This record gives sequence, structure tokens and C-alpha cells, in this order.
Amino acid sequence: MTKGRIFSGMQPSGRFHLGNYLGALENWVKLQRDYECFFSIVDWHALTSSYEDTSKIPERIHDMALDWLSAGLDPEKSVIFVQSHVKEHAELHLLLSMMTPLSWLERVPTYKDKLQQLGEQGKDINTYGFLGYPELMTADIILYKADTVPVGEDQLPHLELSREIIRRFNYLYQPIFPEPAGMLSKSSVLPGIDGRKMSKSYGNEIPFAGSAEEITARVRLMVTDPQRVKRTDKGNPDVCNVYTFHKLFNQEQCSEISIACRAAEIGCVDCKKRLAAQMVEQLAPMHEKRLELSAKPAMVAEILHAGAERARKVAQDTMAEVRSAMHLG
Repeated sequence: MTKGRIFSGMQPSGRFHLGNYLGALENWVKLQRDYECFFSIVDWHALTSSYEDTSKIPERIHDMALDWLSAGLDPEKSVIFVQSHVKEHAELHLLLSMMTPLSWLERVPTYKDKLQQLGEQGKDINTYGFLGYPELMTADIILYKADTVPVGEDQLPHLELSREIIRRFNYLYQPIFPEPAGMLSKSSVLPGIDGRKMSKSYGNEIPFAGSAEEITARVRLMVTDPQRVKRTDKGNPDVCNVYTFHKLFNQEQCSEISIACRAAEIGCVDCKKRLAAQMVEQLAPMHEKRLELSAKPAMVAEILHAGAERARKVAQDTMAEVRSAMHLG
């Protein structure tokens, strides 16, 4: 049976955190078994909201490659590459922009929301690149004729727009591209230490590659049941951020901790210590592998180079079909 093909990517926009890992990367590692996977560090996408200072992009690309490889992405099973190393992404994006109505881009719900959110942070993102983000995303996906795209719920409007653009291209020129289906991650949105969605912009993240000391310090700052003021107060694990993490990293002790919390037999400080210990233990193998890879930068660079070569071969074949369908040289 022919495997389905997946494309997905992440922006190298800052330090990788546990929300990124549990929300996407952990699932990617599993998908390698059953799909032909193309995973891209999408550096051009990072420019859509952070174009002013590009000096840190090379370092962030390297760090993201370390995170992916240490978490279990296998260059023997998946094509792992940097978006800008395959120039066909830009060519297809340009061609799609010629036939996509402006109104389609303007109606994406997340466009206006992010425009306001980032504008409040002082970012000037009234650019075509920001407006055309879904179009570049479409080019990324269809360049490899992916039939499945792992996405979060906030990306579903973008994926639906991608399908509209694909239908328009197939109707106007030639039916070249499949319409990809979205694959929602089974992991729910991971909260940060303050209870909101984990995000670098909120400063509430726990870094994926953090040291044992850093992880312990971040867990110590986690909010707990707001009604539990004193050690002798009975708690409610259902509204406690710490307990949410216990369910992810410490399932064996969850029932015990829940009972003890409700009976005020365990305090929040001790509860956090037990959580931190479990998190450090479970992340340790990936941290050790990351340290090993950090000592071999040339090998990491070669993995990305080889991945780009493999991706480029597929991309060139696709673009040959596109040019023929559009009667271009």
C-alpha cells in the first residue's frame, strides 16, 4: 500500500518550548512510521512577523534542527530541510499570488486577530508577506503534493483557504494538486505556567531544552488552585495548572495526587517538586541526545543539506508540471 504524504513546518522564531513539542513534534515523530513525511523549518514564514531583524535566524534554524533530531525525527525516515534552501517554494508562491483573489486572503479570521495582537506589541505588519502567509503555506504543502497536513485548530482556516486555491488552480489550468486533509493533533493546547496558552510572547513557556534547574524553577512558578491559600486548605486538582501537567508527565501518580490534594494531605510545594522530578526524568534522554548533536554542528548541517536535496528533486518535478500547465517557460 502506498503511504500517504505529509508536509508540516515550524517557524524558527525563538526558543522551542514544551507546548511546541507536545502540540506537534511528539506527533510528528509517531507519524514517521506510517507516512512519507516532509518536515521543514520555515524561515521565510518567520519573516512575515519578524522581518526587521534577521540576524538570529541562522542560530535559531540550527537550534530547531537540534530540537527536532533530539526528539526523534529521523533523517532516514523523513525529509528534514530548511524552506529557503528550496527556492521552488518562492516560485510557486509567486505564481499562486497571481491567481488568488485579495478578498480570500483578507477574510481569514486569524489575519485580523493577529494584525491587532501584534500591532499592540508595536509590530508593523501591514505587509503583503503577512497577508499572504496562507498562500505561502499553500505553496509549501502542494509543492510536495501532500495529502495530509497536521495542524492545530487555529490553522484550519488557512488550510481551508489552501484547498480553495488548489481548486482554483486545478480548474483554471490543469488538475495537478490533491486537496490535503487536515490532521488535528490529539494533544490539547498546553497551558503555560500562568494557565494561559503556552507562548513565548506571554513569557510563560517551559523550554524544551531547559536544564533540570531551569525546568524546576519554572515549575515552581506555576499557578495552582486559587482557592487553596493555606497548606491545610483542601484543593481542587480540576482547576490546578500543576495537575494538568501531572496528567501529561506523571500519569501513574495522578490518582494518588488528586486524592491527597482534595484531602489537603499534600501541599503545593511538594506537588510541584514531584512534577518537576518526573518532567526532568522523562526529558533527560532527549536532552542527552541534544548535547551529543550540539557537539557535531557539521553533521546537523549535512542533514539539512541532504534533506534540501531530496526535497528539491520532488519540488522541481512539481514545478515542471506547473509551468507546463500554465504555459510558462
